[in-house]
Amino acid sequence: MLKSLFGKKQRVEEEKIVAPLSGKLVRLEDVPDPVFSQKLMGDGMAIEPSENLVIAPFAGQVIQVFHTKHAIGLRSRLGIELLIHIGLETVNLNGEGFTPLVKEGQKVKVGDPLMEIDLTLIRDRAASTITPIVITNSDSIAYIKKSEPDIVKKGESPIIEVKLK
Repeated sequence: MLKSLFGKKQRVEEEKIVAPLSGKLVRLEDVPDPVFSQKLMGDGMAIEPSENLVIAPFAGQVIQVFHTKHAIGLRSRLGIELLIHIGLETVNLNGEGFTPLVKEGQKVKVGDPLMEIDLTLIRDRAASTITPIVITNSDSIAYIKKSEPDIVKKGESPIIEVKLK
């Protein structure tokens, strides 16, 4: 017991995820798509975007830019894997309305531009512009704290805090 009190300190691994888009923060449970609302891909939040730029919500690496350009996968320096899925049923747009600004393997820091999107086109041709932000390796998370729905500013507003196992 004394060794655990006075011995080697344990590091608590925490990660803050800031808004990758400006707009209205929405609970994942309220996303009108069961894949996301039932957390089949993992836990997280969503944003109804108000502008056309998606930025890195933490420091890490781009692990996937989907060939249809509608989603980006990131891994933080601590190992959190995050999917930013821009809009609902946007895979059907086959890349139209999406301009990736990063490549797979690229290192990013908070605020680095990831993608430009055409909100008007997405609003007109997809089911919704709502953008789920999902932790896809939830099994490595010990604790998740999500912000209350509100208006958020990209790169500044924290939306999720996690502690790793």
